[in-house]
Amino acid sequence: MDYQLLTDVMRRLSLQAGEKIMEIYNSDDFGVKVKSDDSPVTAADEAADALISAGLRAAFPDVMLVTEEQAESHKEKGETFLIVDPLDGTKEFINRRGDFTVNIALVENGMPTRGVVYAPARERMFFTLADGSSVEELGPFDEAMIGEVKPIRVAQSDNEALMIVASKSHRDQATDDYINKYAVKDTKSAGSSLKFCLVATGEADLYPRVGRTMEWDTAAGHAVLTGAGGAVVRFDTHAPLVYGKEGYANPFFIAYSPAVLLKNA
Repeated sequence: MDYQLLTDVMRRLSLQAGEKIMEIYNSDDFGVKVKSDDSPVTAADEAADALISAGLRAAFPDVMLVTEEQAESHKEKGETFLIVDPLDGTKEFINRRGDFTVNIALVENGMPTRGVVYAPARERMFFTLADGSSVEELGPFDEAMIGEVKPIRVAQSDNEALMIVASKSHRDQATDDYINKYAVKDTKSAGSSLKFCLVATGEADLYPRVGRTMEWDTAAGHAVLTGAGGAVVRFDTHAPLVYGKEGYANPFFIAYSPAVLLKNA
């Protein structure tokens, strides 16, 4: 894999998809439909998916592609593949809350190694460089070239005063029960894969997810967090969260700075 080419392509496609998403976000009609699993899908999801899929297939025709919006791709199996959630946080999008992201990642040998997370409404972009380290690009964003970036790194967490980030749309009692096992300085809520990025930048120490997610929801954020020195483990065993699972469904998980002393479920 040409990682520099991959970085350039993922970044460019995320910006182009973000522009298309914002056009629809600022319009009067999102074209909301309901999928077979009762989750919402909008015209923005579909437009972004078409754009990203075409771009990745053109640039990397020999690499398997899995994308949320193409059910046939969910039947593909492999340890190395590209995986896409063209609009993560559709509920945030529909409710005009802004915490939605474009997510593109490469999984190698069952682990996300490269990825980009772009939040167009928040004007924040996080991605891995060719060497696997993670940065935040500060903008303004130019499709043709990477602008000013700053390296990002997880916090040297204080276990007596942790900052916790949790889901905005899916927070429940089980999540609160787990958070209450820690000495918490403060909690914040965020939508979509931005939660991984807040841990990656040191803005949060811990993100527990006690709820259903799919691999396309998490792979890009997982890659960014790994490149910033963080980790993602299963909620039940604290074993690494791996990818390429049957049906691409995730177990519950914890994303965190390694300085955090994890509590058992």
